[in-house]
Amino acid sequence: MFLLVGYLLLPGAGRTQSPPSADAVLKEAYSIAANEKKNVFVIFHASWCGWCHKMDAAINDDSVKRFFTDNYVIRHLVVYESKGKENLENPGAQEMLRKYKGDAQGIPYWLVFDKNGKLLADSKMRPEDGGLETGDNTGCPASEKEVAHFVKVLKETSSLKDAGLSIIEKRFRENEK
Repeated sequence: MFLLVGYLLLPGAGRTQSPPSADAVLKEAYSIAANEKKNVFVIFHASWCGWCHKMDAAINDDSVKRFFTDNYVIRHLVVYESKGKENLENPGAQEMLRKYKGDAQGIPYWLVFDKNGKLLADSKMRPEDGGLETGDNTGCPASEKEVAHFVKVLKETSSLKDAGLSIIEKRFRENEK
């Protein structure tokens, strides 16, 4: 009993730590990416989002995980948490989502940056004449069209070869089931 009371009297005891800001998460990711010669793959997600969990499960599947970890520093930014769980959100993540035109797209929404923070790609499939404002979010790719877009982005932003991309394509097509 005395230990519990003593613990609760400690400064900050019993309080949850705030998540790092979106800027801090990205700064750390860019540093690692520069050292490891990788790009940064950012996924906006929330704890309640089923498709976000599918995206994580697919990326972390043993059949493809090394393709992602060998080519990307993967980071998550929490947005759109349910009432009472807003404390899980990364400060500044919502603003970043808006900056990169993903705020009306749903989640997961992902971005790929180079080691210097230059945007290389996002999860929107655009018509040929489309700009940043247009396009549909592929989210967690599942349909043939979504997975084709995802594989195209991976090919353009990594050193992945066709054999690896084919394995990724097969795994992500399983998301449609």
